[in-house]
Amino acid sequence: MDRDAATEFRALKADSFGRISLMRGADGVFVRRDLAHVPLWLRLPAWWLARREARALRRIDGMADVPQLLAWDGRRLDRSYMEGAAMYQRPPRGDLAYFRAARRLLLQLHRRGIAHNDLAKEANWLVLEDGRPGLIDFQLATRGDPRSRWMRLLFREDLRHLLKHKRMYCREALTPVERRVLKRNSWVRDLWFRTGKPVYRFVTRRLLKWEDNEGQGPKP
Repeated sequence: MDRDAATEFRALKADSFGRISLMRGADGVFVRRDLAHVPLWLRLPAWWLARREARALRRIDGMADVPQLLAWDGRRLDRSYMEGAAMYQRPPRGDLAYFRAARRLLLQLHRRGIAHNDLAKEANWLVLEDGRPGLIDFQLATRGDPRSRWMRLLFREDLRHLLKHKRMYCREALTPVERRVLKRNSWVRDLWFRTGKPVYRFVTRRLLKWEDNEGQGPKP
């Protein structure tokens, strides 16, 4: 596909780390993250995040219900488009089949050695046209050996975030084991809330003027 000839027909999101647009090319519709208009002082972190996403998508190439990497040239990241709505736009209330499929999808991701690391955001969970779950936005994803202790800790955090959404939309279907998982906080989470979270809030709210809960549904 000649993506230089593609045309934008819908802007999906624009922030300090790039512009995300729905593009139409000769072979169909795809999503582009373009770093061309990123402020100079943010170009390095924006490039680092886009490269991180590209590397994660290469690791999960061919996997269903996740984006497929089409191209990454250091400035533009193109990925396949999945038709659906964010979880907060089409809540899977009482839909146990959705959460069972979401857990299987997460297990497939982890078997590929990828921890998503940003699943608290409902905007990163899709409800596809046929009701299946989908995952997007792999900028913060970690690649590693799925057998390592570190990756297993990150996998557990991914699962905890999925179970929080299940608690919100399908609480009565939580199993006793899942309830215990929700009650146990890992040291990774505790360390993040003591150190990383305050920095994140300062950067996003004070410097970038973002809302921390933007794109998320209600939480209990």
